[in-house]
Amino acid sequence: MKKLLFTLFIGLLSIALVACGGNDDAGNDGDSKEAEGNKKLVVGATLVPHAEVLEQAKPLLKEKGIDLEIKEFTDYILPNVALHEKEIDANYFQTPGYLDLQLKDNPNFDFVSVAEIHKEPIGIYSKEYRNLNELPDGAKIIMSNSFSDHGRILPIFEREGIITLKEGVGDQARVEDIVDNPKNLDFSTLIEAKLLATSFENGEGDAVVINTNYALEGGVNIAEDGIAFEGDDVVPANLIVVNKGDEDREEIKALVEVLKSEEIQKFIEEEYAGAVISVQ
Repeated sequence: MKKLLFTLFIGLLSIALVACGGNDDAGNDGDSKEAEGNKKLVVGATLVPHAEVLEQAKPLLKEKGIDLEIKEFTDYILPNVALHEKEIDANYFQTPGYLDLQLKDNPNFDFVSVAEIHKEPIGIYSKEYRNLNELPDGAKIIMSNSFSDHGRILPIFEREGIITLKEGVGDQARVEDIVDNPKNLDFSTLIEAKLLATSFENGEGDAVVINTNYALEGGVNIAEDGIAFEGDDVVPANLIVVNKGDEDREEIKALVEVLKSEEIQKFIEEEYAGAVISVQ
């Protein structure tokens, strides 16, 4: 009986010691994590080039005590929804025109832009024709269903003398603002921007207008298949956008500083060979 009681005592003592040891280890892990002291920053971005640029920014932000988490999106809608719901701290994908349209359509969004990072000229691509003047009568032009893009696309055709737009519409131009269309071009605006590269590769339309990020993501040969692009002087910048009130957060300021650094500008220049242009 004494032997049994002694065995039970030893067993209970061992369990107690293990439990104490476990608590000490947990405490040490907590101290270790606390010692790191890094702040977390979650940024939403479309895949190319935005998420790729952010990947290059990760180690630079790490040096500033910030752990960057990139949340990738494949469309233009969800990054703003996620920002509004505070699932992310900032997003990096949109232009001023798109942001203005989103704020107009969603009064509950309370966003501000904190920086212009890079520009992506929209391009017109064709497998058969080498310039806009070669397009035949009645040619089908496929472009996105995003109205904010139309005011960037249609002036490309007007600049080349292919169409004439209503006077004064500027970057708010819509297809219905075309007042002269000698070639009777058929502008189709039913496809989501993210599907344009697929339409092009499938040979749909005589020409397809593709946002540069989706052209890069879809493997479109920008140099060989591009037949016309936005002028450098009119290309809008891609923005870092945050919820109003967060613009002065240290992490947001550090993000902007890093994305405008010489290291990131050099990466953009070398990686995208002019298809993406850094904003100084």
